[in-house]
Amino acid sequence: MPVNLTAPNPAHLPAVAGVRIGVAEAGIRKLNRKDLTVVLIDEGASVSGVFTQNRFCAAPVQVCREHLAADQGIRAMVINTGNANAGTGQEGLARARSTCQSLADLLGLAPAQILPFSTGVIMEPLPLERIVAGLPSALADASPAHWVRAAEGIMTTDTIAKAFGAQVMIGGTLVSISGISKGAGMIRPNMATMLGFMATDACVSQGVMQQLALELAEGSFNRVTVDGDTSTNDSFVVIASNKAAHAPIGSLASPEGQALKAAMLSVARQLAQAIVRDGEGATKFITIQVEGGKTSAECRQVAYAIAHSPLVKTAFFASDPNLGRILAAVGYAGISDLDQSGIDLYLDDVHVAIQGGRHPAYREEDGQRVMKQSEIAVRVMLGRGSASDTVWTCDLSHDYVSINADYRS
Repeated sequence: MPVNLTAPNPAHLPAVAGVRIGVAEAGIRKLNRKDLTVVLIDEGASVSGVFTQNRFCAAPVQVCREHLAADQGIRAMVINTGNANAGTGQEGLARARSTCQSLADLLGLAPAQILPFSTGVIMEPLPLERIVAGLPSALADASPAHWVRAAEGIMTTDTIAKAFGAQVMIGGTLVSISGISKGAGMIRPNMATMLGFMATDACVSQGVMQQLALELAEGSFNRVTVDGDTSTNDSFVVIASNKAAHAPIGSLASPEGQALKAAMLSVARQLAQAIVRDGEGATKFITIQVEGGKTSAECRQVAYAIAHSPLVKTAFFASDPNLGRILAAVGYAGISDLDQSGIDLYLDDVHVAIQGGRHPAYREEDGQRVMKQSEIAVRVMLGRGSASDTVWTCDLSHDYVSINADYRS
């Protein structure tokens, strides 16, 4: 069961003018499940994306990069679950391009105006004929209200759909934001087996969109980790349909740019944290905050060392305050001049370690009380500067092994 995460309410996902979504059951891997999604985007929208840094990236990631670089104006996206179309070589690239061609033919567009996305099992041929056959049904289903249907249609090992929305005043105009994500395992920053899609009707110049996508990803999806594995398919795409009645935002530094970014970042963080809350086999949601570093980068370095440690994660699952594991992770994080005598450690309100040693007032039962909670905050103070950063992770349970051992069966 996901940690303090409930199924999304369609009423909480505002329609975004200029964006329609259709979902179909194409039988890509399993029958009788939503597995094919199309997103239709009106002409004149600004679109940008951030993709995996895994060098062994999937065919659809390669095609998306090509089509965004072509700058012909993105008008649609096609997303399938059940098959990642990764590790499929030139044939996989051909099938990804054929998917775009098929949807473009139905819409009267150029293939370079389509972005393809796939998620699921790696190294299996993409069932192109099933996708092509399902496209008319997905198009017939298209509606501005289908955000939650789309969230259901992109799930793999997820146990719950992930969708959030918001509205904000920009230039005297009420602007809508809606987004969906998927992911539960093979999750690590930069990015992971996740797909994320956000849209707003705000007016944003195309020149600002890449910066907006990067900053949103950096503040959300690049701050979560489940198991430390970076996938082949992760993609995060941001759409501004430019339908709202306010002046175009030409700079994120402007008051309007800052307001829009803050609202979109709030949604992006909810989407990213939902992935951790639904991490494969997760029973605990853990916030790791590292303070007092020289740079935010080294704070993240320490936070990820803690978040990726199997010993730390299994201790959280067992509610075992074996907190020396956390201090050990801080020590091997790779900061060569770290002074252990400056380190303090907290679990929520419990001061565990001070100046590198056990706090005289710390009691085992206080640590266990916190460790039994479903949401836990770890706070590390390095005592070497004023920078700080935060990542979100989960515990590692028996079910994680079972889910991944049985994934392809």
